[in-house]
Amino acid sequence: MKNLRGVLIAGVTLCALSTSSISALAQEALSSTGQDGVSAIDIALEPDATMIRHADAANTRLRKVFPQGFALDASHRPHITILQRYVRTADLDNVYNATNGVLASEKVTRLKLQAFKYYFIPDHDIGLAGIVVRPDANLLRLQQKLIDAIAPFAVKTGTAAAFVTTPDDPEINQPTIDYIATFVPKASGKNFSPHVTIGVARQDYLKRMLAEPFQPFTFSPAGASVYQLGNFGAARKQLKAIDLTP
Repeated sequence: MKNLRGVLIAGVTLCALSTSSISALAQEALSSTGQDGVSAIDIALEPDATMIRHADAANTRLRKVFPQGFALDASHRPHITILQRYVRTADLDNVYNATNGVLASEKVTRLKLQAFKYYFIPDHDIGLAGIVVRPDANLLRLQQKLIDAIAPFAVKTGTAAAFVTTPDDPEINQPTIDYIATFVPKASGKNFSPHVTIGVARQDYLKRMLAEPFQPFTFSPAGASVYQLGNFGAARKQLKAIDLTP
């Protein structure tokens, strides 16, 4: 279970949010943003009530069969990772402005995204599950515009100091450091797999769940944020909430 705690966010293989509550996070000594002059960030869309309702229902179902799993709450906010990058900490305000400009120009709240199946990432006999979103042309265009807009502030790689750490998770492993460095192109464009994490259960149950008919549904983004990443690519600290143009 400890291995899976960190596997909660972005990317096909590094996905989900941390398991600490907001009140606990407030009491922890979080690392300073980008102590080495570089910050590892995640630009994420936050879904509307339609997706939240489906994600909550799936999470409740999983927790009934696997109570050790996590609830979707204020510290496990459903989101869709669009881009992960290393950027210069001194340029974070520029990153926020560039992100805001792209999202405003794309009128993101008008996007109609389709959720079409479940998936899970295996970890021994359990798995981290999510709802997969179809990467349509609009979402891919948005991702590419963000890649281009953030490029002037991006650096090739960073160290563990670019991430958030806590007393519970004091280290950043090398696969995490490498994954953020190669998100573009390994998890972007044709390799992009947008999704919303819904919880944890045993693999035998998840396999049966995936075999069931999935009724596709349409939803839209309702918000967006820039996060600082923690170990395993977890969105540990909200750096900036981005206002979306209706």
